[in-house]
Amino acid sequence: MRVIAAAAGLLLLGACGGQAGPDDAAAHDAIVHGRSGAEVTFDATVVAEPVEAGGHERFFVRDPAGDQLEVDHNTTLAAPVPAHAGDRLVIHGQLYVDRGRDGVHCTHAHTSRGCPEPGWIRLGSQTYQ
Repeated sequence: MRVIAAAAGLLLLGACGGQAGPDDAAAHDAIVHGRSGAEVTFDATVVAEPVEAGGHERFFVRDPAGDQLEVDHNTTLAAPVPAHAGDRLVIHGQLYVDRGRDGVHCTHAHTSRGCPEPGWIRLGSQTYQ
Protein backbone atom coordinates (compact mmCIF):
# COMPACT_ATOMS: atom_id res chain seq x y z
CA MET A 1 0.00 0.00 0.00
CA ARG A 2 2.89 2.38 0.79
CA VAL A 3 4.38 1.70 -2.63
CA ILE A 4 1.10 2.72 -4.30
CA ALA A 5 0.92 5.93 -2.22
CA ALA A 6 4.54 6.79 -3.05
CA ALA A 7 3.95 6.15 -6.76
CA ALA A 8 0.85 8.35 -6.70
CA GLY A 9 2.86 11.10 -5.02
CA LEU A 10 5.57 10.89 -7.68
CA LEU A 11 2.96 11.07 -10.44
CA LEU A 12 1.44 14.17 -8.86
CA LEU A 13 4.88 15.75 -8.47
CA GLY A 14 5.67 14.99 -12.12
CA ALA A 15 2.34 16.42 -13.28
CA CYS A 16 3.18 19.68 -11.49
CA GLY A 17 6.47 20.06 -13.33
CA GLY A 18 8.52 18.63 -10.46
CA GLN A 19 6.97 21.00 -7.92
CA ALA A 20 4.69 20.07 -5.06
CA GLY A 21 1.03 20.92 -5.50
CA PRO A 22 -0.76 23.16 -3.02
CA ASP A 23 -1.77 21.79 0.37
CA ASP A 24 -4.02 24.58 1.63
CA ALA A 25 -5.08 22.71 4.78
CA ALA A 26 -1.47 22.07 5.86
CA ALA A 27 -0.54 25.73 5.26
CA HIS A 28 -3.53 26.92 7.32
CA ASP A 29 -2.64 24.46 10.09
CA ALA A 30 0.95 25.79 10.17
CA ILE A 31 -0.38 29.36 10.44
CA VAL A 32 -2.89 28.51 13.19
CA HIS A 33 -0.26 26.67 15.23
CA GLY A 34 2.42 29.33 14.70
CA ARG A 35 4.93 27.03 13.00
CA SER A 36 7.34 29.69 11.86
CA GLY A 37 9.89 28.18 9.48
CA ALA A 38 7.47 25.59 8.07
CA GLU A 39 7.73 24.96 4.34
CA VAL A 40 4.28 25.65 2.84
CA THR A 41 2.64 25.40 -0.59
CA PHE A 42 -0.79 26.96 -0.98
CA ASP A 43 -3.27 28.65 -3.29
CA ALA A 44 -3.55 32.41 -2.86
CA THR A 45 -5.34 35.45 -4.25
CA VAL A 46 -3.45 38.74 -4.45
CA VAL A 47 -5.34 41.36 -2.39
CA ALA A 48 -3.11 44.41 -3.02
CA GLU A 49 -0.81 45.54 -5.80
CA PRO A 50 2.81 44.44 -5.27
CA VAL A 51 5.31 47.08 -4.16
CA GLU A 52 9.04 46.89 -4.93
CA ALA A 53 11.18 48.00 -1.97
CA GLY A 54 14.76 47.24 -1.07
CA GLY A 55 15.25 44.34 -3.45
CA HIS A 56 11.97 42.69 -2.44
CA GLU A 57 8.61 42.57 -4.11
CA ARG A 58 6.05 42.74 -1.31
CA PHE A 59 2.37 42.01 -1.63
CA PHE A 60 -0.51 40.66 0.41
CA VAL A 61 -2.41 37.49 -0.43
CA ARG A 62 -5.36 35.62 1.03
CA ASP A 63 -5.43 31.83 1.21
CA PRO A 64 -8.61 29.72 0.84
CA ALA A 65 -9.07 29.65 4.65
CA GLY A 66 -9.14 33.46 4.73
CA ASP A 67 -5.67 33.96 6.23
CA GLN A 68 -3.96 37.11 4.95
CA LEU A 69 -0.21 36.82 4.46
CA GLU A 70 2.54 39.15 3.31
CA VAL A 71 4.76 37.72 0.58
CA ASP A 72 8.39 38.90 0.57
CA HIS A 73 9.76 37.83 -2.82
CA ASN A 74 13.49 38.58 -3.14
CA THR A 75 13.95 40.16 -6.57
CA THR A 76 17.75 40.20 -6.25
CA LEU A 77 17.58 36.38 -6.40
CA ALA A 78 14.51 35.86 -8.61
CA ALA A 79 12.53 37.58 -11.34
CA PRO A 80 9.65 39.79 -10.20
CA VAL A 81 6.17 38.29 -10.45
CA PRO A 82 3.87 40.37 -12.71
CA ALA A 83 0.92 39.82 -10.36
CA HIS A 84 -1.91 42.26 -9.72
CA ALA A 85 -4.75 42.49 -7.23
CA GLY A 86 -7.22 39.67 -7.92
CA ASP A 87 -4.69 37.33 -9.55
CA ARG A 88 -4.56 33.74 -8.34
CA LEU A 89 -1.17 32.27 -7.42
CA VAL A 90 0.32 29.13 -6.00
CA ILE A 91 3.06 29.99 -3.51
CA HIS A 92 5.81 27.75 -2.16
CA GLY A 93 8.10 29.14 0.50
CA GLN A 94 8.90 29.40 4.17
CA LEU A 95 6.28 30.60 6.63
CA TYR A 96 7.15 33.24 9.18
CA VAL A 97 4.81 33.99 12.04
CA ASP A 98 4.96 37.47 13.48
CA ARG A 99 1.88 38.45 15.51
CA GLY A 100 -0.42 40.35 13.22
CA ARG A 101 1.92 40.12 10.23
CA ASP A 102 2.37 36.51 9.13
CA GLY A 103 4.01 35.94 5.81
CA VAL A 104 6.01 33.84 3.41
CA HIS A 105 9.55 34.36 2.20
CA CYS A 106 12.21 32.21 0.52
CA THR A 107 10.10 32.13 -2.68
CA HIS A 108 13.15 31.82 -4.94
CA ALA A 109 15.24 28.96 -6.30
CA HIS A 110 18.60 30.39 -5.23
CA THR A 111 18.72 29.96 -1.49
CA SER A 112 20.14 32.70 0.65
CA ARG A 113 21.28 32.69 4.24
CA GLY A 114 18.23 31.74 6.28
CA CYS A 115 16.42 30.00 3.39
CA PRO A 116 17.01 26.26 3.67
CA GLU A 117 14.74 25.21 0.78
CA PRO A 118 14.22 26.79 -2.64
CA GLY A 119 10.77 28.21 -3.28
CA TRP A 120 8.69 29.59 -6.13
CA ILE A 121 5.52 31.43 -7.12
CA ARG A 122 3.27 30.22 -9.94
CA LEU A 123 1.08 32.68 -11.85
CA GLY A 124 -0.94 30.92 -14.55
CA SER A 125 1.39 28.51 -16.31
CA GLN A 126 4.55 30.52 -15.48
CA THR A 127 6.72 29.79 -12.44
CA TYR A 128 8.88 32.53 -10.94
CA GLN A 129 11.82 31.35 -8.90
